[in-house]
Amino acid sequence: MILSMTGFGKSTTMMAGKKLTAEVKSLNSKQLDLSARLPQHYREIELDLRAKVAQAVTRGKVELTITCEADSAQNATSVNVAAMQHYKQQLEQAAQALGIDPPADWYATLLRLPDVLVAADSASTLVTDDELNALHATLEQALQHLNDFRQQEGNRLASFFEEKIAAIQQLLDQVPAYEAARVEKIRARIIDGLNKLEGVDYDNNRLEQELIYYIEKLDITEEKIRLQNHLTYFLDTLHGPCGQGKKLGFIAQEMGREINTMGSKANQAELQKVVVRMKDHLEQIKEQVFNVM
Repeated sequence: MILSMTGFGKSTTMMAGKKLTAEVKSLNSKQLDLSARLPQHYREIELDLRAKVAQAVTRGKVELTITCEADSAQNATSVNVAAMQHYKQQLEQAAQALGIDPPADWYATLLRLPDVLVAADSASTLVTDDELNALHATLEQALQHLNDFRQQEGNRLASFFEEKIAAIQQLLDQVPAYEAARVEKIRARIIDGLNKLEGVDYDNNRLEQELIYYIEKLDITEEKIRLQNHLTYFLDTLHGPCGQGKKLGFIAQEMGREINTMGSKANQAELQKVVVRMKDHLEQIKEQVFNVM
């Protein structure tokens, strides 16, 4: 069964006053394109997290987001008094040197300067073993949710492909009925054209030979057989192992080749209409096959 490359997974874990959240979002892409947004103190383990995601996802444009939040008590912002004193001293010296008045509202001025307001959890950069294990477990759960989402989307895509392949098959089954009438119309049109030429005599045997040669060039038997094989192969691949998106795309291209050749050889309005409807269903398949992993 196929998997979709589009999906989303999220998981949250509470441990030791911290809230760990892992989010994984994926879109279609020809290969794995992974980007990660992590807290600064998780940068040392970024490669391990990326490897875990790559093993589970294999292909697609993937965005990994990890957040670590302290609870409300630990997340309170503290004032860096030492930094305020340092800034105030420098501002006073600058005002004296420039001959200008110091700020009228010191608090408003100083609180806007960098590193004056410090989140309590910003100083906690040490990742313990318990936190690391919780982080990996959270990421694994998010990846599981992502793959569950991809499986659901894959099932929807599989139903869509089956519906479109059945529609093309139904149209292909209609071709023989138009084909027999097409040969007779071509023959009648050529003979009628010859009969309208005054003073022209022709050999009937030679005419039959030329008609056979001309009609053979318009024969679409091979195209029908190959298209039938491609339809069967597409369904077999669809219900095979995962990771067949590229192969399904290649099969769809081959189906398009046979349908196009049938259209160029059709030489009949009714048969060309059938070919156009085949192309319509095939284009819808091609649009969606890019979402298959």
